[in-house]
Amino acid sequence: MKDMPPELEWYANIRSEKTRRAYRNDVKELSRFLGITEPEEMRIVTRAHLLAWRTDLEQRNLAAATIRRKLASISSLFDYLCEQNAVLHNPVLGVKRPAANNNEGTTPALGDSQARMLLDAPPANTLKGKRDRAILATLLYHGLRREELCRLQVKDLQQRSGVQHLCIHGKREKIRFLPMHPMAQRLIDEYLEAAGHRDDQKGPLFRPVKNNITGTLLKPLDPQAVYTCIIRKYGKETGINASVNGFCVHSLRSTAATNALEHGADIGKVQEWLGHANVSTTRLYDRRKSRPEESPTFRVKY
Repeated sequence: MKDMPPELEWYANIRSEKTRRAYRNDVKELSRFLGITEPEEMRIVTRAHLLAWRTDLEQRNLAAATIRRKLASISSLFDYLCEQNAVLHNPVLGVKRPAANNNEGTTPALGDSQARMLLDAPPANTLKGKRDRAILATLLYHGLRREELCRLQVKDLQQRSGVQHLCIHGKREKIRFLPMHPMAQRLIDEYLEAAGHRDDQKGPLFRPVKNNITGTLLKPLDPQAVYTCIIRKYGKETGINASVNGFCVHSLRSTAATNALEHGADIGKVQEWLGHANVSTTRLYDRRKSRPEESPTFRVKY
């Protein structure tokens, strides 16, 4: 049996399906640009090839963050090829990446009144409304990624030192425990009472309330459904979609982090809370220096 080339082994070793899909797309894009048809041909890629590709990406007006991510994908592949002695060095190391905006992230955060409007948008007297209220509260009060939200099981509601916690399964299989906010805890309890699956400890916490295709409800929510059927739906109803450019699921994570920092949370604790590997990522949510009410604009008087 022919051995699997290290280029394909690299894919297999990426545990996150989302990351694996993104990296595969980036490698395919580079392969098309260079005319590569076989995985092993990637070993002939040089710094000059990557410089030409970077120029092409820039000419297509891709965002700096997107270009950095694509180069990081290729760098990860070559790091693995170096480990497997398939190549002598990583050619990406000689390619300068676009500068990052280290001051503030681009994902918009909601104001307090907007967050309250969003929390109150789902109806409180239907099963879907109760579920959606619980989901919005879980996101806004705990800063979860949507994949982390969809991965939650009933058993992930756990008592620790007499306080209800969420057991979060994050990136790179890292687990963190977050104390539950009382509002989120109340809304989740109301949802579980209405849904009737509190005792299904190994089952998904948040589930579809209807399935017109297969009829199966005993499954986790799809992350895309969280975006289209909850975030965008209630964002439209409240007018947030129109007033907040780029509003998305990640905006709720940004809102939670920004709000916690503005109310005195230690940035190191927020880093652990969000599951960031590096505090520099957490600093992108720190908007305390750019609060509108503290701008010199409002000190100008004529």
